[in-house]
Amino acid sequence: MKVTIDGISIDVEPGTSILNAARQIGGDIVPPAMCYYSKLEGSGGKCRTCLVKVTKGSEKDPRPMPKLVASCRTGVMDGMEVQNITSPEVIEARKGIVEMLLINHPLDCPVCDQAGECHLQDLGYEHGAAKTRYEFDRRTFEKIDIGDKIQLHMTRCILCYRCVFTADQITEQRVHGVLNRGDHAEISTYIKKAVDNDFSGNVIDVCPVGALTDKTFRFKNRVWFTKPVEAHRDCDHEKCSGKVTLWYKGEDVIRVTARKDQYGEVEEFICNTCRFDKKKTADWVIEGPRKVSNQSVISANHYDTLRPLPVVKTNPVLLEANKEQFERETRL
Repeated sequence: MKVTIDGISIDVEPGTSILNAARQIGGDIVPPAMCYYSKLEGSGGKCRTCLVKVTKGSEKDPRPMPKLVASCRTGVMDGMEVQNITSPEVIEARKGIVEMLLINHPLDCPVCDQAGECHLQDLGYEHGAAKTRYEFDRRTFEKIDIGDKIQLHMTRCILCYRCVFTADQITEQRVHGVLNRGDHAEISTYIKKAVDNDFSGNVIDVCPVGALTDKTFRFKNRVWFTKPVEAHRDCDHEKCSGKVTLWYKGEDVIRVTARKDQYGEVEEFICNTCRFDKKKTADWVIEGPRKVSNQSVISANHYDTLRPLPVVKTNPVLLEANKEQFERETRL
């Protein structure tokens, strides 16, 4: 099937969604997605941030779709033409969706552990308004203790359902879910401290905001002050890949996460033993530094190799001083 997105054509397999077709093209034309997760069956269609405009349905029926559609839940048709960033209607609708997502979201970025790798931060920067029009009190929730490993901040939740799908499909028994309806809907459990199984920590990785965070990493550091390193180990758990990203501060491993792709999705899920209990370099086989996009704040002040300025190369004294400075920064 041939589909054209923002003027770029690509051939895809039947059954491919518009979002995944755009991801095969790559670049800026890929719609943002806060709820869709390619590895979780049934995800998508909740946040509406991936809305696009279908200007031509197909070769057989070239009529445009009357409304904007969710690209994560809409399959492509042969000859379909789609507009994303080239449509002012889509951009305006996305601004409204971001504004709605931020209506009840607290200004926790200065203290949130998700800061620096939060998809809502990226959306807010690209499409958010400078000032909110919302004049009412933001919704609040009673704090719920769901265990000793995971911290729940319900005020930050955007109800993407990713953690629910993860618990349904990755763990043996789901004990949390969405309770109540409408403005009172919340992620919670009927029994406190109930979220405790071998793969429960994966809900932290799939959360696009700071609603579910790692208690063992809580308030310890900022991600842009850490150095991500890829590593692996032979895990005893048959469902665990053992492939992780170690986040270093100096010589200490302060956080362990599953590896993620360019869209922030986990490549392979890991067990809680790898995530919470193995935080020594000796526990892992180091593969090398994690490749970080130069557009990410995590890449700040990270240097793979020494690249002194040309003026330094001609002066041995400055070259040696620069090398010492580089080694000192690397140790830090």
